[in-house]
Amino acid sequence: MAEIGRRPLISGIDHIAIAVHSLGDAVPFYEKLLGLKLEGIEEVPEQKVRVAFLQVGTTRIELLEPTTEDSPISKFLATRGPGLHHIALATDGLEDRLLSLKGSGVRLIDESPKLGAEGKKIAFVHPKSTSGVLLELCTEND
Repeated sequence: MAEIGRRPLISGIDHIAIAVHSLGDAVPFYEKLLGLKLEGIEEVPEQKVRVAFLQVGTTRIELLEPTTEDSPISKFLATRGPGLHHIALATDGLEDRLLSLKGSGVRLIDESPKLGAEGKKIAFVHPKSTSGVLLELCTEND
C-alpha cells in the first residue's frame, strides 16, 4: 500500500456515478449506442438505490436509480434532474483516510464507512470541501 507518512493514498477512480430516473431507459444508450458492456445490476437497500455497472477501460460508469421516494438519488433527481452525481475514488485504509480528512477540517457527509454496492465500504465527502464535486471514497480491502 502506497502511503505518504501514515495516510493511505488514493489509488485511482473507482467509478463515475450518474443519477437516472430509470435504468430501463438509461442502460440502452450506454450499451447499444456506446457499445459498453452491462456487467450487472444490483440493489443496495442501505443506499435505497439500484445500480447498473458498465465497464469503461479501467474504471466504470454506475447508473443510479432510486428505489424509494426518500432515496438520496430521488432527492437529487427532484432538484437537479438526471446527470453526474459523484466521482468515486479508490483508497485503502478508508477509516484512516476519513480521520485524516476530518482532522484537516474537511467536511464529511459520512464520518464512518457505510456499505455500498458490491460489498465495498464507502463514505462521502461534502461538495463544499471539494470545489463543488460530491466525492465518494471506497475500498474493498478494509
